[in-house]
This record gives sequence, structure tokens and C-alpha cells, in this order.
Amino acid sequence: MDQKAATESQRAGRWIKQQDSESFVLFMPAPLPPNPPIQYDADLQHLQDRANWALGQLNGLSMALPEPDLFLYTYIRREAVLSSQIEGTQSSLSDLLMFENEKVPGVPGSDVREVSNYVASMNYGLNRLKEGLPLSLRLIKEIHAVLLKDTRGNEKAPGEFRRSQNWIGGTRPGNAFYVPPPPHEVLPAMGALEKFLHDDPVRTPTLIKAGLAHAQFETIHPFLDGNGRLGRLLMIFILCVEGALDYPLLYLSLFFKQHRQEYYESLQRIRTKGDWEGWLKFYLSGVEEVSIQAAQTAKGLITMFEQHKREIQGLGRATGSALRVYDLLKKRVILSVAEASTTLEISFPAVHKAMVNLQGLGLVREFTGKPRNRLFCYDPYWKVLSEETEKPV
Repeated sequence: MDQKAATESQRAGRWIKQQDSESFVLFMPAPLPPNPPIQYDADLQHLQDRANWALGQLNGLSMALPEPDLFLYTYIRREAVLSSQIEGTQSSLSDLLMFENEKVPGVPGSDVREVSNYVASMNYGLNRLKEGLPLSLRLIKEIHAVLLKDTRGNEKAPGEFRRSQNWIGGTRPGNAFYVPPPPHEVLPAMGALEKFLHDDPVRTPTLIKAGLAHAQFETIHPFLDGNGRLGRLLMIFILCVEGALDYPLLYLSLFFKQHRQEYYESLQRIRTKGDWEGWLKFYLSGVEEVSIQAAQTAKGLITMFEQHKREIQGLGRATGSALRVYDLLKKRVILSVAEASTTLEISFPAVHKAMVNLQGLGLVREFTGKPRNRLFCYDPYWKVLSEETEKPV
């Protein structure tokens, strides 16, 4: 191996042979930022410029939204489903929304609780950052504890860095796709990552920092469970805490899911070839694509909401209650008549009549097909949100 090849192969870290009950090779990551530094060729610079522009457009649109919390409620849940599906959960968006509706019995519990915890951990992290807690190892561990609470991962040291060896793929380290650093190296590696997040030793542009930090986190794999989900959350927290996003509306899980093989291979090429530039090109392409799609979706939804409101205003005397139920459906997407009646403090018959009127306009669909515990969804909105997360209900 020539000097250049040797340098490239060790740029991201080094492979170390271990001997336990069998021999295997694990990876020890070098601290960020990469050394030698990122080489911005014309393609990478162009991708960075385009991704920054698209992200800026999305953030500007989010600031202009009439009801940003409305979008956040549903977008965060869509991201939670997609991010958890990458890890193998079978839960769908409808499962999550019904699980959150306590009046709906019989919703499968284990997978959907993991998805619900993803929502809770994102909200927890964003709230702690708003309170002034820095993006730190302390916060990362707190978020992890929320992520694994009362799930199948509850026995895998929630909120604590691992004290045993883990691996990715295969049945043991000897036949694994990738083996992260040993337990005693996790805290030093995460400590170096924390310094990088705080611009020590040098300032790194926010969008690049988020991409590098995500890859490094996945390489360290500091927890026994939940690393993928927390690593994707980490990007959102970096973008929000550094002001690149005012609202957490950039979600890369769908892009990673659609390009799963390339995602894993790009991460692995960092470790085997020191190819940080290749990873950044893949990541920045995703940021641009997802930012543009999110902005287009938001614009389309605003137009759709205005059109549907005009249609409801043509109901005459029934307009008032129908509009109130419709506004709640925009926030919840899936509702029972009983829940809407309690939340809006409107009588059950009045809500039922409003649902019938909204069904008549083609805006609402009952999808359980049952005489009891019936659920209604805001159908046109549902079709937008459920894309890629499940089969149509």
C-alpha cells in the first residue's frame, strides 16, 4: 500500500484486530473534523450551495406558515414512522395516530410505542435545547432514555452508553458487517464528538457539521439499541440549535429509506477508505431533495386547506360546527366523534352531523368499517401524509 492509500484508509480511523472467543476486526474512529480536511471539489461545493439554498427556502416558508404547529404535529409523526421503519418496526402512521387516541382499543403496542417514543424524544430534546441546555453527552443520554422507555429496548441500558460490544449485521462480531469501537473507547469517542459539536478545535459550517456528526455517531454506535433513530435526530437538533431551522421540518429518513443500500455503503466507505467527501455528497443530495419536497408539500397543503375551507363555507347553517370539526381534523388527521365532541365541547349529535356533512364534501372518510369505535380521517390530507409510510387504509 502506498503512502497516499495508507493515509486515506486511516483518515477516518483505524481497524484493530481483536481476539475473544473468535477473532474479529473493529473500528476506532479518529476525532472530527477529518484530517486531511474535506476537499471541496466543484461537485461537492455545488451540492453544498444547492442544499443550503433549499434548506433556506424551507426555513423561510416555515416562518410564513399560518399554523406552523399544525405542520409540526403531523410531520414529526411521519418522520417517526419512517425512521423507525428503517430499524425494522412494522408500525404505520395510522397505528401511531390511533395509539395516541386513548379511546381506540386494540392498537398493536410494541412497535407503535417505539414510534411514539421517537416523537416524545424529539420534543424532549427540542424543549431542553430551548431551555438552554447545550447539545451535549448529557442531553444525548437523556434523549436516549426517553426513546427506549417502556419498549423492547428498555432492558438495553436506556440513557447509558454501552458497556458491552455490539455489532451491525450478522449474528456475532466474527461475521458482522461492521463492528464499532470497544466499550471502554465509547466515552472518549463521544467526548471528542461533543467537542466537535461545540466547534472545538475549529468552526464547522452547520449543514456540514450535521452530516459529519451523524456519520460519526453511527460509527461509534454508543448505545446497545436506538442508535439509528438517535443519530437521525441528532441532525435535526444541530440544525435547530444553530439556527439553520426555526422549526424541525427537515426529515431525511424517507431519503435514507429509499436509498438504504447507498446510505449504508456511503457510511462504510468512510471507515474503509476515509471517503468523507462521498458521504457528504450523498447526504447533501438528500438535504436538497427533501427540503424541496417539504416546501412543495407545505405550499400544496396551504392551498388545499384554503380550498376545502371555501367548500365548507358553502354548507349554509351547518358551516359553523363543520368548520370547527374540520380545524380539529387538520391537527389530528384521525378522529372519533367522541374525541371531537369532548375536545370541542360540542354535543355528540352535532359532531356526528358535521362528520356526515364533511363526508358529503369528500373531505372525510370513515375507515374502520365497524359499527362501534368508528374513526374518521381527513382523507385528502391523509393521502399526502401517509405516502411511503403504509398501505392506504
